[in-house]
Amino acid sequence: MKKIGLMGGTFDPIHYGHLVLAEQVRTRFKLDMIYFIPAGLPPHKKQKEISSSKDRYFMTLLGTITNSYFEVSKIEIEDDNISYTVNTIKKFRETIDNSSELYFITGADAIYELETWKNVRELLGLCSFIAASRPGVDKNKLSEKIHMLNEKYNGRIIETSVPALAISSTDIRERIKKGQSIKYILPESVEYYIYKNNLYREKQIR
Repeated sequence: MKKIGLMGGTFDPIHYGHLVLAEQVRTRFKLDMIYFIPAGLPPHKKQKEISSSKDRYFMTLLGTITNSYFEVSKIEIEDDNISYTVNTIKKFRETIDNSSELYFITGADAIYELETWKNVRELLGLCSFIAASRPGVDKNKLSEKIHMLNEKYNGRIIETSVPALAISSTDIRERIKKGQSIKYILPESVEYYIYKNNLYREKQIR
């Protein structure tokens, strides 16, 4: 039985925070593979607020290419519909062996919003969730929330912690707009792609 991790996000751009989280979860839970899934049409963002799916896909590909346990999926960016996680999981499951276990990797913050996601009961029945906490998160409060969700929806949400990396895609975009350095907070190949394609400058996000 294979254990497969799924990590969704806009990845606009992907950075070392994403990669450290994925690798820590992979080794801790002995996952056979992790698929990064760049968002197509996120329900919580307008398309004009994020870079093109092509740019985000290539940046994610460049950022993960040196890890043989990482793959990048086009399952959302090739779909013209809104990218609801429950639909993504169902489509992804159609492409793999039925005996495989799926683990959706997310940050602790998303757990507090999970009940606003589409068809949350069905979603929690399709895969396990790995919720990564970070410094500053109230662990007792998070544990209580996870326990409540697992009881209410018969889910399997597992809490874990990862090394602190104070990096965000928002901060990287702001640094570029201000002409500040982004070196060493994301892979050099991604940094090169951003500058080569003049991303995140004023009026460049499309």
